[in-house]
Amino acid sequence: MRARAFSILRGSSRHRPHAISLTLRRTSHRSVDLSETTSDVANDFGSYDVILPPEPFVWGVAHIKPRCVPEDIRRPRYALSFDSASTLGFGEDTSTGPQHVRDKLIALQDEETVRRVGRLAKEVLLYAGSLVQVGVTTEAVDAAVHEFILSHSAYPSPLLYNGFPKSCCTSVNNIITHGIPDDRSLMDGDIVNVDITIYKDGFHGDTSQTFLVGDVDEQGRALVQTTREALEASIAACAPGRPFKGIGKAIYELVRNTEFSVNTQFTGHGIGEDFHRRPWILHHLNDEPGVMLPGHCFTIEPCIVQGADPNGWMFPDGWTVSTENCARSAQAEHMVLITETGAEVLTR
Repeated sequence: MRARAFSILRGSSRHRPHAISLTLRRTSHRSVDLSETTSDVANDFGSYDVILPPEPFVWGVAHIKPRCVPEDIRRPRYALSFDSASTLGFGEDTSTGPQHVRDKLIALQDEETVRRVGRLAKEVLLYAGSLVQVGVTTEAVDAAVHEFILSHSAYPSPLLYNGFPKSCCTSVNNIITHGIPDDRSLMDGDIVNVDITIYKDGFHGDTSQTFLVGDVDEQGRALVQTTREALEASIAACAPGRPFKGIGKAIYELVRNTEFSVNTQFTGHGIGEDFHRRPWILHHLNDEPGVMLPGHCFTIEPCIVQGADPNGWMFPDGWTVSTENCARSAQAEHMVLITETGAEVLTR
């Protein structure tokens, strides 16, 4: 997932949830009934564990040791040239010119390779989902996923991407995206998105799903279900010749009459030989130009948030993004290839 015009002022209280600012100074995780503590009193977000940055705060991720990858596993370019002192975050795309020039398309001879990589990403996600249980740490999920990917002679794409220290992202409850696996045990009632990307045979495959942990309350289940429906509605808007802005419109139409909202700070992205590239896929109403062409391959990955405030703030680690009011967020993602005859979901 690519950040779109997303910035924070580190250490600024305006990016912290006002209703639990005192809690932030006391503890990293706490069960909070948000129907009583958030400023949005009209919404009942349910009762669940709120994820906050552990104390004492540690800036960045240089203290987290990445997992090892055997030398015979083919690596993407960024993993070959990784410099731990380099700037973190997503670079801006500066390409200009007509859409067919700046958008990289999957060549016809590469389509079957991309399909195989998408199927493997799906297989890894299914395996990750089987590990999601009460009492299991997200660190343990990451370790198992790492070994599973290596066993298929593939590379875990998140590892060392702009310095990211783990092999998958695990975003729990109020975390919108880019959660870093850690030693917190999953709790009964949690929801957790596991975001998987693998690199094999020169191409990336990307998919994610939000899983229920144990007995999740009605509000949490409704959020996850709506997120899955939003993804399916957006896929239905895909076909050769259709505008990319139809994806955001489809999500908007599904979500607008619910108690949820769409985060606009993160986008889907083109994918193939590069992890992230054009076209950028907006999940909200927009007037961006561009139409889908055969060979376009991209992810759709909406983040749906409880209530009317979908904005996020970033943890000191420089990656983890929480909702500002600590409402829960869910995400679902598929990888789509536009062909001459339609839209093919490679990770379903």
